[in-house]
Amino acid sequence: MDKNQKVSIAVLNRDDSYSFRIPTVEDGKFIWQLIKDTQVLDLNSSYSYLLWADQFSETSIIVEEDGKLVGFISGFIQPKAQDTLFIWQVAVDESARGKRLASRMLHAILQSDACRNIRYLEATVTPSNIPSTKLFKGLARDLQTECTITEGYTEDQFPGGGHESEELFRIGPF
Repeated sequence: MDKNQKVSIAVLNRDDSYSFRIPTVEDGKFIWQLIKDTQVLDLNSSYSYLLWADQFSETSIIVEEDGKLVGFISGFIQPKAQDTLFIWQVAVDESARGKRLASRMLHAILQSDACRNIRYLEATVTPSNIPSTKLFKGLARDLQTECTITEGYTEDQFPGGGHESEELFRIGPF
């Protein structure tokens, strides 16, 4: 398959106009803009989103509505734990919030061929990020499994100060 070919993946609810698929390099600039527009996620370089859409596309997902990017999740299989999917960023455009889109994207990634051997999902979440806390606890509930929360990264590990600590959420086994 050409790595720039758009590949649709399973949609959990066909009652709406959302299109779920893996990202391509051409999506990188739109992913960067979506992350920037959320105004709550750490915005990385535009290069990092091009790289993500190219090198980690099989464990990531984008959602479009009428050709507009409205959702993105980046994930990767951990090199030291091949049964664990790490979710790096979850972004949903303001126009698509409140429709369980983030949850649907997580389920779609977990149902992909790339994740067939995944038994755990991990993510780090700041304590003040209530929507992400609800998302990951809800995923554990949906999958009827455990969600353990431990210390991830402390404030003093981040350069420059001012970054809230990150708790590690571990969901599974499933």
